[in-house]
Amino acid sequence: MLKLSRFLSPYQWLIGGVLVVLLLQSIAELYLPTLMADIIDTGVVKGNVPYIWRVGEVMLLVALGSAACAVIASYLSARVGVGYGRDLRRMVFTRVESYSLHEFDKLGTATLITRSTNDVTQVQNVTIMILRMVVSAPIMAVGGLIMAVNKDAQLTLVLVIAIPVLVGLILIIFTRGMPLFKALQKKLDRVNLVLREGLTGIRVVRAFDRVSYEQGRFEDANRDLTNTSIRVNQIMAFLMPAMMLTMNITTLVIVWFGGLRIDAGHMQVGGLFAFMQYAMQILFSMVMMSIMFIMLPRAEVSAVRINEVLETVPEINDPVTPATAPVTRGYLRFDDVTFSYHGAEQPALSHISFEARPGQVTAIIGGTGSGKSTLVNLIPRFYDVQSGRVLIDGVDIRSITQEDLRSRIGFVPQKAVLFTGSIADNISYGADGATDDKIRRAATVAQAMEFIKDLPEGLEANVAQGGANLSGGQKQRLSIARALARRPEVYVFDDSFSALDFKTDSLLRAALKPETSDATVLIVAQRVSTVMTADQIVVLDDGRVAGLGDHHTLMGSCPVYREIVESQLSQEEYA
Repeated sequence: MLKLSRFLSPYQWLIGGVLVVLLLQSIAELYLPTLMADIIDTGVVKGNVPYIWRVGEVMLLVALGSAACAVIASYLSARVGVGYGRDLRRMVFTRVESYSLHEFDKLGTATLITRSTNDVTQVQNVTIMILRMVVSAPIMAVGGLIMAVNKDAQLTLVLVIAIPVLVGLILIIFTRGMPLFKALQKKLDRVNLVLREGLTGIRVVRAFDRVSYEQGRFEDANRDLTNTSIRVNQIMAFLMPAMMLTMNITTLVIVWFGGLRIDAGHMQVGGLFAFMQYAMQILFSMVMMSIMFIMLPRAEVSAVRINEVLETVPEINDPVTPATAPVTRGYLRFDDVTFSYHGAEQPALSHISFEARPGQVTAIIGGTGSGKSTLVNLIPRFYDVQSGRVLIDGVDIRSITQEDLRSRIGFVPQKAVLFTGSIADNISYGADGATDDKIRRAATVAQAMEFIKDLPEGLEANVAQGGANLSGGQKQRLSIARALARRPEVYVFDDSFSALDFKTDSLLRAALKPETSDATVLIVAQRVSTVMTADQIVVLDDGRVAGLGDHHTLMGSCPVYREIVESQLSQEEYA
């Protein structure tokens, strides 16, 4: 919480306003019992009706002022709390957006969602409560104690016993509840993870008839969260009855000894009523602080989790003084590149070297796990290499900004990802201000107009979340169209033709040639038919370059490539 407090500086004027208003409200509420005592002792007991009316009017004005201050304080504290929550969500989202894929792998998507929503809400709520309660409660407690001593110092000894009892109850419950609150947020992460996996993988779940298994997984995670929540609430449920019992016993003792003091002539009736009011204000302030102690442990856990996100430094950052790439377009070179995933025993890529030039199609092929997708993920700098260099236009990609680098690349990932909106919105996603003609042309080249023209709304047809209302091939073609609309220097197609039939694949590759004639094209593929016509083919085997050349050269010089070809094509086809 203390680390997050540095983000409250934009709200210092509002916080100052809350403090002033709460101070005025506390003064008014501390003054009301004294006015009531005067009315009883001077007006009621002595039968002074004009005095009752006069002091009653003042008391009414003070009560109205106190109510107005309460409304203003609630409004200002809500403005601070909600604005603070908004800023935290923005900062968390911005920080997560700057993460490399390694940070995503380390933290996990499910917990990042929980931290951006539930954890921020916990901190937001406790901020409002702090401004409303923690500020006014000490003022009321101290002020009430001073006024109580002023009314009757000897009777105040009752409070000397009651207050430590309340403080002890709060500390006991706080120490027992804190570990459970930490466990609660982790179990909420688990529920979020299981729920997310079950919903996003619903097709696989149903295809393998594992609905009951997934229900069981969710039931286990949900029951675990429920049991922990029940244990927390059992502890917290003990607090309020114990406090109310303490307050009621305290009231009874005050009335008992206060009556004896009135009988002895040491105290007046109005003074006893005023003392009881101050005692209740003091004890109620303790109750308010106890409520804060209930909320603070969970908010503290949430704050730690948010701080972990904000303090996680992305391993991929822009250089302090970025270089400027020359005007030459699309020259891409891997210079003795070696890369390992964190915690891996073996490098995913070892000593990779090759060049890809504008107007040239470079295909990358290899067996499963040979490092094809890893290699192309290094080009937009999703990961950084351990040794060697990746150069674009003759400049190390680590020497230029990520924005500059990625503006030169049109990337089509292995898994087509679409966003909620229209088809036109998805195609123009990476090309701000793309005209309808450019969008239509990109869709035509990607062979997407074939199915778009059959839709009633055409390019304005709705795309569901994740493209759930489209087939795999349709999503791949829209992803390719999105890259084409950008008109980049380098096109990277990471196995993005796998869901296309052979006819569409052939038509798409033929249409791509004139469209990408002045750009560098890298194609990762499993099909030999997709890479056979490439200008050069990079053959990967266990993270190393096993062969480099065109189809005919590799057939004679690369056993790995020849084995892949023979496994897919007949002798007549590859001849």
